Amino acid sequence: MAGKPIKFGAAIPQVFFEGPPDMELVRKSVQRAEELGFDSLWTQDQVAGFVPLLECLSLLCYVAAITTKVRLGISVIVTPVRNPVQLAKNISTLDHLSGGRVIVGVGIGPHPDHTPEYYVPFGIEPKTRLKRFNEGLDIMKSLWTEPKTNIKGEFFTLDGVSMEPKPIQKPHPPIWIGGRHPDALRRSVRRGDGFMGSGPTSTKDFAGHVALVRQFLEEEGRDPATFPIAKRCFFAVDDDEARAKARLDEWFANRYPWILANRPNMVEEICVWGKPERCVEGINAIVAAGAELVVPNPLWDYSEQMERLVEEIIPHVSPA
Repeated sequence: MAGKPIKFGAAIPQVFFEGPPDMELVRKSVQRAEELGFDSLWTQDQVAGFVPLLECLSLLCYVAAITTKVRLGISVIVTPVRNPVQLAKNISTLDHLSGGRVIVGVGIGPHPDHTPEYYVPFGIEPKTRLKRFNEGLDIMKSLWTEPKTNIKGEFFTLDGVSMEPKPIQKPHPPIWIGGRHPDALRRSVRRGDGFMGSGPTSTKDFAGHVALVRQFLEEEGRDPATFPIAKRCFFAVDDDEARAKARLDEWFANRYPWILANRPNMVEEICVWGKPERCVEGINAIVAAGAELVVPNPLWDYSEQMERLVEEIIPHVSPA
């Protein structure tokens, strides 16, 4: 809330357009981020698709082994296309590998009217995604907290199923729910432990989402102080602003061509880039919109970008 110190996360290098995954880059980046005092490190989720992106949970297992304190998050994993029993086991294992540092960001996935092909490789009927999300979340929470799980659902039946070891964090790793529709925002309050705004969301839209989240928190009688609100933002600090913009345009044309087709001004709408003072202005706007954790996502020169972020930008960010 007002005056609350702002936390900063960092994105883990995960997308590699120019060659095989550079694991040395990953190692150096995450270890330097921990040295610099970042609160958390974050991955994105994609299983099928043309973008060369490492799988989020597998990558976090590697990062857990080479860090000691920084929290590890996913923003967000699309749970309807995952088996909830296997996913619960993977997350519980990651919580142990990391010593209890996991934040589980979850979402229901893209709207079936827009990208029905997203669900085809998983054998999932797109219109069942919400039911699968709710049923899967119930299953995971039960496996994490109960000696035996007995759930007869529409998609899964568990009769006396146990899962050990339980996660280190109790009652389970925090679940942050992402989304943009008012129903998704209400779901984050009713079923989650926090809200994560996505990178492709503009600061203006994020402010509207936060207003609804706070309204729903009040309606549900939940304490806002116990419900973190976060926002990922694509980030490029560069004294040559034209160069930064050109590199962002090129990267987004490779990463999100389907969004750019409908939102040609996407980079201007969602990114924070340019000289340090311009980046300060952009991040302060995200904080003013309600973010308590900001996750700047560099797209190149990870360590250099984080160094400049810590030295030239974060000291000038003011709590809302």
